Amino acid sequence: IMKSRRVQVLLILVVLSFLLIHFLPCSNNAHTEEKPSPVHILILSSWRSGSSFTGQIFSQHPSVFYLMEPAWHVWVKMYQNSAKVLHMAVRDLVRSVFLCDMSVFDAYMSSQKKKSDLFQWETSRALCSPPACDSFSRSDIITAGNCKTICGKYPFSKVEEACKTYSHVAIKEVRFFDLKVLYPLLSDPSLNLKIIHLVRDPRAVFRSRENTMADLKRDSNIVVGSQKTKGEMGPYNTMQAICKSHVEIYKAGSQATPSFLKDRYLLVRYEDIVRDPLARAAQMYRFAELHFTPELQNWVHNITHGKGHGAQAFDIGSRDALRVSQAWRKTLPFRKIEKVQNVCKDAMDLLGYRLVQSEEEQKNMSLDLLFAQNSS
Repeated sequence: IMKSRRVQVLLILVVLSFLLIHFLPCSNNAHTEEKPSPVHILILSSWRSGSSFTGQIFSQHPSVFYLMEPAWHVWVKMYQNSAKVLHMAVRDLVRSVFLCDMSVFDAYMSSQKKKSDLFQWETSRALCSPPACDSFSRSDIITAGNCKTICGKYPFSKVEEACKTYSHVAIKEVRFFDLKVLYPLLSDPSLNLKIIHLVRDPRAVFRSRENTMADLKRDSNIVVGSQKTKGEMGPYNTMQAICKSHVEIYKAGSQATPSFLKDRYLLVRYEDIVRDPLARAAQMYRFAELHFTPELQNWVHNITHGKGHGAQAFDIGSRDALRVSQAWRKTLPFRKIEKVQNVCKDAMDLLGYRLVQSEEEQKNMSLDLLFAQNSS
């Protein structure tokens, strides 16, 4: 009897050991797999295309860690180089930010850097709420002005700490001119990258660039070279390079020949956003796997139906967004419209912008007719 009991005890111990070895690790794996992989969103655009506002649609979402143009630091530090030469450095920085490795900024900022040294840090709601700043709630809609006043004193280490607590990391960048440069990121197993390609009517971009020419001088020099930015044709040379890049990015993204591009590229026209902000915001959120909360729906509606004129660079206050988007039709001389249409014809044809044939047509064209080829 004693021997039989010993055998039973031994059998029980063997079974328990088996269960401990095989089932505990499985339960641990199941626990770690409950946390979904972060989603990485790149808003790919060019200057004066409504990208700051579009970035805010993502920044204000409580699940998103957002940075605006982090590659600004690369171009400021290495301004003697061309945009093409800087592509690799920009891509490496963007990848590191997506992975919440902020040590990448060590190469471009002083060792004594603070959070407030980061370009346009105050436009990131995530850097204005815990753990990056304790003055606001994570679910608050936070303006850049309020954030800058209250949250600037925190150390730079808070940027990385905050980034690691979010399910989505979004970056708005205007310093990529070729989608193929991003192929290594799209095929990187450590990233779940989705690209929103934001474009705007080149005539509106040109008109807006004229109002901020001094602010964009260094960037224009990097895009086309300092010699090509001089003289009457300087602004048109820059527009030609920008329009050409949009064509190449769109062709590469829409053809989706590499398998890793499937369902990861979305073209969005700024004019479509301001015509129907809630529908387009909902579309972008679905693409990015984000929930469009009632609070955010109210914010998107209010910020696009205000009375502001959007005169200042990076100003994302409430405005009549549709009227502002069409200001070029009343303020840009027809001779300039013709030149922009000439250097950007391929982009306008491909992206669905109607050419204006005469000064009379410019004055009399209805909004619906202007958008006739721009519907989607």
